[in-house]
Amino acid sequence: MRGDRARGAHAWDRSFLLWDVYFAVAWVATQTMVLGAEHPVWWVRAVAAGLLVPLVPWYVAVGRRLLGEDPPDERRARYYLAGATALFVPSAVLAGETRLLAFALIPQCFMTLRMRGALIAVTVINVVPVAGWALLWRPGAEDLLVNTLSALVTLVFSAVVGGWIIRIIEQSLERAELIAELDASRHEISRLSAAHGALAERERLAREIHDTLAQGFTSLLMLVQAVDAELDADPARARSHLALMEDTARRNLAEARALVAGGAPADLAGASLPDALERLAARHEAVLAVTGPVRTLPAGVEVVALRACQEALTNTRKHAGSSTTRVEVCLGYADDTLTLCVRDDGCGFDPRAASSGYGLAGLRARAAEVGGTASVHSTPGDGTRVTVRLPVPAAVVSEVP
Repeated sequence: MRGDRARGAHAWDRSFLLWDVYFAVAWVATQTMVLGAEHPVWWVRAVAAGLLVPLVPWYVAVGRRLLGEDPPDERRARYYLAGATALFVPSAVLAGETRLLAFALIPQCFMTLRMRGALIAVTVINVVPVAGWALLWRPGAEDLLVNTLSALVTLVFSAVVGGWIIRIIEQSLERAELIAELDASRHEISRLSAAHGALAERERLAREIHDTLAQGFTSLLMLVQAVDAELDADPARARSHLALMEDTARRNLAEARALVAGGAPADLAGASLPDALERLAARHEAVLAVTGPVRTLPAGVEVVALRACQEALTNTRKHAGSSTTRVEVCLGYADDTLTLCVRDDGCGFDPRAASSGYGLAGLRARAAEVGGTASVHSTPGDGTRVTVRLPVPAAVVSEVP
């Protein structure tokens, strides 16, 4: 919080007390020099000093508040500087020492006005007092030359330093606007990131539900239909399917609990990937073949392989139906790749006509999450082959006994 406030404040805002001290020191020093001078006579110097007294409340009541604005109101700035100049110039005409206070007024011109207005105000503050002083007191040539050169040097110095001040202020304002834009962009990116995260989480949950609960319910529905057809004709086979229904329901419950807890799939809990696939293949009356050195892989890779196999087997049962006589699941371990292939000799389908829904799209999305690929090859009347290739980190070398 403090960092945000510090970043949002300008340098002149944080050091505003120094401007107050600077103005006070310049005013006191000017009064001291005016009252302590030998010329002109004392009452003239007293009048000159008295004219400077209202300048203090004028600065406190109007100028200080104006200097603290970001940016200052230029109309009120002209009003304030006109009043300050009206108090300063007569005093500076009466006593040349009063011109020391110009060093307190000139920075205020550049802090509150644009470049053109500031140069006009600074010219008046530097030139008019010298001109009035020369007309009133008719000084000698030497004094006139010294005061004129002093006014010109002060004017040039004021223009150079004032221009630098204005450029610094403008650059700071530009940077403040840029920082504000960056902060707004950062908040927008944070909002979009949160929205993207929520969308990604919804998509993940949709895939998980599709690959677990929805497939389990689909299996239960198909088993119910099978049992209904077998109750009279083949009670033994019906009882076998009832047992499979019970097992499927229990696994669906376990998957639901794992989904809520955010843990690993129930089939992988305490088991290797080949064991999980073997149980899955048995439930779908498929044959599993494993090649290559079996080893423990990262959880993400094994989950993708398991879900891909579930999706492929469910699609086989749903779409191939009674035309399927054999379903094969091949799991291949290579040095840097895990390959899962599910083949059936069913009726096949046109993959282009089955591009909607969570099935094939979710299968490809899951594989892409771990840097892998998923492909489906099928022809009507010629079976289906689903192939998933997943990269395996080279550091994974521990083998399963």
